[in-house]
Amino acid sequence: MRRAPTLSDANEDKRTSRRRTGDEGELQALHYLEQAGLRLIQKNFLCKGGEIDLIMRDGDSLVFIEVRTRSSIQFGGALASVTPAKQKKMWHAAQVFLLQQSGQPACRFDVVAIDAGKIHWLQNVILG
Repeated sequence: MRRAPTLSDANEDKRTSRRRTGDEGELQALHYLEQAGLRLIQKNFLCKGGEIDLIMRDGDSLVFIEVRTRSSIQFGGALASVTPAKQKKMWHAAQVFLLQQSGQPACRFDVVAIDAGKIHWLQNVILG
C-alpha cells in the first residue's frame, strides 16, 4: 500500500532537483575551464565549516572555484548568490586544503556564474 506524499517528500524532491542542477552546472563549468587550460585537482572539497566546488591548477597557481547556477538573472542571478557568508566558508575551506599540501603555491579565487545557460568566469575575485 502506498502512503500519501508528505511535506518532507516535497522538500526532498526539491533539494534533489536543486542538487542535480548544481551538479550539472559544476560539470559544465569543469569542461569550460578545462578547455581554457586549467587542470582539475579536486571536486567538492568538504571540510568542517566550508566547501569548494572545484580546485584546479592554472599554470603554477592553485585556483579555488565556486560554481553558481541559476535558471534566470532574476533576483541578481548566480553571481549575486555568492554572499559574504559563502565567501567566508570558501576562504576557510581553502585554508584547510592548503594546510594539507606541501609548500605554498600562488592561489586565487574564481567564480563561475551560469545564468540561463550562459557562463561568466570571474577570475581572481577578492574574498575575506
